[in-house]
Amino acid sequence: MVGDSRATAPRHRPDQAGLLYVPVRPGTHAVAARVFRTPLGGRTAVGFTTVDRLIATLGAEQPWTRLSEPVLRALGEPLGVKLLTVDPTLTARAVTGPRASAGSPRTGSHARDVGHGARTA
Repeated sequence: MVGDSRATAPRHRPDQAGLLYVPVRPGTHAVAARVFRTPLGGRTAVGFTTVDRLIATLGAEQPWTRLSEPVLRALGEPLGVKLLTVDPTLTARAVTGPRASAGSPRTGSHARDVGHGARTA
């Protein structure tokens, strides 16, 4: 049928989010897409379907760029990021207190050497 919008409407695959608003962090010569953690600790790329959703979740000061879903996935692949979260609504607040220095002593029963591989003699 000519003029039937159902016949000419673009098909949207449910596994593709389309063009997203992607949070970035500034670098020396370019910006880099931010990588986040899931509640279980996995790494995930994040994109938002509207700039309002990005601002509501990460704040108005968060820089962003527009990327397609396949491009965002491709950027994360070399970093081992296999997940893509679209429109997350729950985030942890930014750390505002002083950071512990690298030489800070660890105390308590949960103190352990983090970030070092096994050492051999």
